[in-house]
Amino acid sequence: MMGGTAPIYLAADGTHHRDESAAWAKFASPASTGEFCASWLAILCTQIDRVQGALFVLGPDRDGGYSAAAVWPDVARNMQYLGCAAERTLRERRGIVEWFSQERRKVAQPVFKERRGNAPGLRTIKPSAHVGYPIEVAGTLHGAVIVDLGQAQEQELQRALRLVHWGSAWLVDWFRQQLVVEQRQRSAQLALASDVVATALQERRLGAAALAVANDLALRLGCERVDVGFERAGNIEVEAISHTASFDPRSDFVRLIGEAMDEVLDLDMPLVHPPLDKEVVGGLAHAELSAARNEASLVSVPLMDDGDTVGVLTLERSREKPFDRAEFELCKTLGQMLGPIFELKRRDERGPWERARHSLQGQASALFGPRHPGLKLVSLLTLLLLVAVNVVSANYHVTSKTVIEGAVQRAIAAPFQGYVAESLVRAGATVKQGQVLARLDDRELRLERARWASEAEQMQRRYRLAAAAMDRAAMMVAAAQSEQALAQLALVEERLARATLTAPFDGIVVVGDLSQMLGSPVEQGKVLFEVAPLDAYRVVMNVDERDIAELREGQRGELALAGMPFDDLPFTVHQITPISTAQDGRNYFRVEARLDHALARLRPGMEGVSKVGVGERKLIWIWTHTLVEWLRLWLWKWL
Repeated sequence: MMGGTAPIYLAADGTHHRDESAAWAKFASPASTGEFCASWLAILCTQIDRVQGALFVLGPDRDGGYSAAAVWPDVARNMQYLGCAAERTLRERRGIVEWFSQERRKVAQPVFKERRGNAPGLRTIKPSAHVGYPIEVAGTLHGAVIVDLGQAQEQELQRALRLVHWGSAWLVDWFRQQLVVEQRQRSAQLALASDVVATALQERRLGAAALAVANDLALRLGCERVDVGFERAGNIEVEAISHTASFDPRSDFVRLIGEAMDEVLDLDMPLVHPPLDKEVVGGLAHAELSAARNEASLVSVPLMDDGDTVGVLTLERSREKPFDRAEFELCKTLGQMLGPIFELKRRDERGPWERARHSLQGQASALFGPRHPGLKLVSLLTLLLLVAVNVVSANYHVTSKTVIEGAVQRAIAAPFQGYVAESLVRAGATVKQGQVLARLDDRELRLERARWASEAEQMQRRYRLAAAAMDRAAMMVAAAQSEQALAQLALVEERLARATLTAPFDGIVVVGDLSQMLGSPVEQGKVLFEVAPLDAYRVVMNVDERDIAELREGQRGELALAGMPFDDLPFTVHQITPISTAQDGRNYFRVEARLDHALARLRPGMEGVSKVGVGERKLIWIWTHTLVEWLRLWLWKWL
């Protein structure tokens, strides 16, 4: 036994049976998920031999973390040493087995055999095993169980793995039952919300709909009173009170309800009294209303329409039946669903046709009446502008984002997975062919080369010994192992030769800066540098698919770069790639062009805007063709 509280299976027979009976009793009728997990873990550990301790982690919580839900054999026992196995089980989401020595150091091999030869009887330290198994239901990871088996034999380990695997079915079934209960609750809440929305839609008038909803909610949620108020001129006016046909809006009770609703409007958040937790708080006006109603429980949620608060819904219960979080979330959902309905009914009662007619009459009177000279001047200028754009023509240009690239661009990638040891250049540096750009750390490769060289020499020595003993089978095995070692040695030599990265030709480094990554790991194949020549460039334009039909090879254009905005560089369209790429929700075609002359300040990677002239067009077409084409496609789709 290791140190700590003795586990259940080492206790006296009477104590063992009592503990096991208690665990089975809690397992059969658990009061909570934590009690079920604790009893299940206790029963599991009594079935497995050599158990030193066990831990069950449960989650995820609101932050996505997992916490200890059950510990065996003693709740007060520190199980932090099983944390690594728990984290790995949750991360990999599969069963694992980890081996540790007595000094808690992780060992490389799970099987330790007796050493034979010059030191007979010498035995390595027997490791202890940690077994981890995840509990996953319907793609959701609910937790993991980790068992410390101590210095278990292979048969004991296999039996423990089977027991953990079989026993996990109880946890899976429990979490499935909890999932079914939650789904039923959500379905019931959804049905309630649908019925309340149907109640609101049955009434044509706003007041009648608000009263019907208040009565329905009071009945369904067991509330003593439900109040509905709507926003008017920055304040909430109480519109309906459940089971009340009429009320005096000037009474103290209605005033308190209005102040509580105003509090929700001012804070722009739902409120509950008494508060549920730090995230869901109450307000002063709600506390005052609760005190006036014999410390009643209150919930007030805003009625939302398109992000605006159009009203407030307040529910009241006796203090013996406070609102829980599920009911609070249901009330918030009702506020979001009822808000658009109530707002629509309120707009209908305003007379939309009448308002539209008055609005048109007011605009016509302002335009043709004796006043509003500014409106008349703007209208006249607008008319003249419409006539001008339909008559005047201008040269139409296809505009696109453009980048300067080297005519040839060579990528230099990491030849193997390693660490950056030295960086000699960075982006923007001019390099010569064969110049060293960077070096990767080759210390591990040198050690590996020494290891494989030693391995090859050892295999050759075995081959000679087998040849001397005329053991043909041993000779073949030693020869194969020697060839393998020599192949590995050659591979290491090749990697060592490629640890130094050099420039393939004279040019400029356009991508790559490893000066801030010294000592950092790099993956094999990762592009570390890109080198482009200094005397050959090409212009790459990303042309929108709506304008690509206007371009032809040989057309002339001009380019303005962000680094040289006052220099217009003429170019000629050289190639149009008939393949589009998606960027930012739009499709673009790659169009390449050649500069008439390259400036000395040009560098690969410079960006700017290019314009290609494609002919004369009417101004009205230039300014509106994008909208017209979109409307054409929309009408074609729907009509």
